[in-house]
Amino acid sequence: MDLSFTFFCQQLASNPVLLVTVFLTLCVIFVNGWTDAPNAIATCVSTRSMDVDAAIVMAAVCNFVGVLVMTMINSTVAMTITNMVNFGGQSSQALIALCAALFAIVFWAVLAWYFGIPTSESHALIAGLSGAAIALQGGIDGINPEEWIKVIYGLGLSTILGFFSGYFSCRFVAWTCRNVDRRKTGGFFRGAQIAGAAGMAFMHGAQDGQKFMGVLLLGICLVNGTESASGVDLPIWMMLLCSIVMGVGTSVGGKKIIKSVGMDMVRLEKYQGFSADLAGAACLLLSSVFGIPVSTTHTKTTAIMGVGAVKRISAINFKVVQDMVLTWLLTFPGCGIIGFLMAKLFMVLF
Repeated sequence: MDLSFTFFCQQLASNPVLLVTVFLTLCVIFVNGWTDAPNAIATCVSTRSMDVDAAIVMAAVCNFVGVLVMTMINSTVAMTITNMVNFGGQSSQALIALCAALFAIVFWAVLAWYFGIPTSESHALIAGLSGAAIALQGGIDGINPEEWIKVIYGLGLSTILGFFSGYFSCRFVAWTCRNVDRRKTGGFFRGAQIAGAAGMAFMHGAQDGQKFMGVLLLGICLVNGTESASGVDLPIWMMLLCSIVMGVGTSVGGKKIIKSVGMDMVRLEKYQGFSADLAGAACLLLSSVFGIPVSTTHTKTTAIMGVGAVKRISAINFKVVQDMVLTWLLTFPGCGIIGFLMAKLFMVLF
């Protein structure tokens, strides 16, 4: 299959369905950069290591580089998302179902952003695609259980590993600096916090950028009459396009999310913020290397909870945690149902 940029542009000009599919995919990537990426820099801003506007620009750049570099090294995450569902049937109906799923993801993400709650766009993506595939196939035949198992692994990994890595990372940093005057470490941990936030933003691009490139690749394959993207190499132009859109989305803002994650949940000092970033980035790197799609939101927020637990359990604002967990739990059924209903509606209308 021809995946050159020239041929892609020619298809866009001659195929309105592909044009709509690409537009909705880029909207999802933009929203991800807008609502999900701010998690990466939340602690850096809350500890006053960086000004919020400078941190957003840094996150945008690191997201861009993360998408580009990690996809060239290992594109397994993108392939997992692409092969997770089977739309089957005619390619025109499959594209309609895919558009319905993308619409559901954008709707869910904007709704959560309005209330300042950090959602997992990864899980919204998975739920929306699954709901649309079930609607199209009329049952669970639209789900590939082998790829879904990786998603379940990622769910547990991003939550459990995030918390405990944050806890032990903070313990280790505190133990290493136990004999050092804390007043003398402020400058070091300010720089370390900035580096840690940059690493988190890089890994966010590496994980989430690949997921949405997988969706874009699936749409192109469906237009060309191919139901699976297995064995297809991601072209450089697609990496650049997705990373640029994600970077622009991040630069738009996300201050509500930064406040919820970095300020309202746990009050952190600079060394604690660095510990959370170090733990989160390490977990995401491990997951990306092994090709497991995880939630960057879950990883970062649970790492912050783990760091907060080192201080004392009561240091964690469980009201904020409760709102986050409730949103996470509702994402799968909520976005899945929206994807299902929108797919049914789109198939009737179009």
